[in-house]
Amino acid sequence: MHLFKKLEQPKAAIIGMGTIAPMHVKSLEAAQVTIAAVCDKKADIAESFASKLNCKAFTDYEKMLEVGGFDVLHICLPHFLHAPVAVSALEKGFHVLCEKPMATNVDDAEKMIAAAEKSGAVLGVILQNRYGPGASLIKETIESGALGKAQGGWLRVTWNRGESYYKNSDWRGKWATEGGGVLINQAIHTFDMMAHLLGHPTSVTASIANRAHPSIEVEDVSEGVIHFKDVSVSFFVNTYHPYDAPASLELVFENGKVALTGEDAVIEMNDGQKKSAGADVEAQRVFGMKSYWGVSHVKQIKAFYESLAKGIYPKTGGADGLRTQRLINGIYESAKSGQRVEL
Repeated sequence: MHLFKKLEQPKAAIIGMGTIAPMHVKSLEAAQVTIAAVCDKKADIAESFASKLNCKAFTDYEKMLEVGGFDVLHICLPHFLHAPVAVSALEKGFHVLCEKPMATNVDDAEKMIAAAEKSGAVLGVILQNRYGPGASLIKETIESGALGKAQGGWLRVTWNRGESYYKNSDWRGKWATEGGGVLINQAIHTFDMMAHLLGHPTSVTASIANRAHPSIEVEDVSEGVIHFKDVSVSFFVNTYHPYDAPASLELVFENGKVALTGEDAVIEMNDGQKKSAGADVEAQRVFGMKSYWGVSHVKQIKAFYESLAKGIYPKTGGADGLRTQRLINGIYESAKSGQRVEL
């Protein structure tokens, strides 16, 4: 049963031609999807991309939506602009594929989903780490039942973001525009992965602080406990580590344990059996990208368009983005209130 009209020869537009946009360009080219338009508030940047891609250039997204000529809008904007641009596009019937985080708060994320449901358009959220071989191996093994019930676990993201990272941006490091710090920006993929593996979080108890970045408003460290239906996991994340250590998580089950360190997955069963999977080296070679922030984009975006061609919703949609949004914002609420927050 097809849930919406099949989209067999789609055209795409990209808004926000900054750091992540080239990954979308390469991914669309790999998926053989025509890029019909690009939009950036800086005319020289928009025109430079348009010249290379032989497409239209815009500095006003509302004008781009009015002109049309494409089917899917890729949103690569600062966090606070995700929701208003997505809602506007969805209300006009354009499909949307939005970079993480879905929004800066739960209310805006829900507005995005409501707009998609009302218009019948598709809303996808980029959570590309789910598409790596290691993540897929762990997910499949858990779902097979071989590991038994989860008993506990932890996640850790310790990266480095210097003062220049924030000073060179007019939106990072501010509650109103970034929506937070290490939680909503750097660590969000690892929190999403934990929820992807264990299901819906039920509550959270956490703290946040700013210990090493005096020029910003938001947190650079957070720790706490996430409660799921039958199990709890602890976490520690910061952006003042000496270097970007591989994001990692571990889950202990009745019959074994799983670990994901960067892209490397190891599954160790209590009976001695062991399975592992790592980065997609061949895909890295073919596409000339690093895997976790390039090849996985290719895989998710390709899967998104394959779903549109079949007239079915993509696996990583608005509901996935909203679940992770609720978790991240729940951590902030718990930290600020000093209370356990139900999700």
